[in-house]
Amino acid sequence: MATMSRSQPEPQPMPSGDVPPAKRDGFPAATLMAAGVGVFVLGLMTTWAEASASMKSRLQLNDDVGPLSGKTTWAVIAFAASWVVLSVVLWKRDKCLNIALGVFAVLTVAGLVGTFPTFFQAFG
Repeated sequence: MATMSRSQPEPQPMPSGDVPPAKRDGFPAATLMAAGVGVFVLGLMTTWAEASASMKSRLQLNDDVGPLSGKTTWAVIAFAASWVVLSVVLWKRDKCLNIALGVFAVLTVAGLVGTFPTFFQAFG
């Protein structure tokens, strides 16, 4: 009795420089950088509200919450807008995750510093 064996085609090597779509890291990089932008805007708004009484009153979108409602709203808007823009720009990019991690770290640290009372009260 003869057995038939199916021969599977050998995988073709990828052309040099081509990266399969599943391996591209542009979208995660865009998400990280957008998160950093959101944190930075929150820190900036916190410091700016302390430095300017008119800005503090403009950020008060809800009387029960106070200026925090405006700070977080603008931070979310900045995150969403930068996420859309960066996703379009970095959609098919590859090997940009390390740069994005650096940008995320710098923006996040700067934003967090802006939310510390000892920092933002220096501008009051």
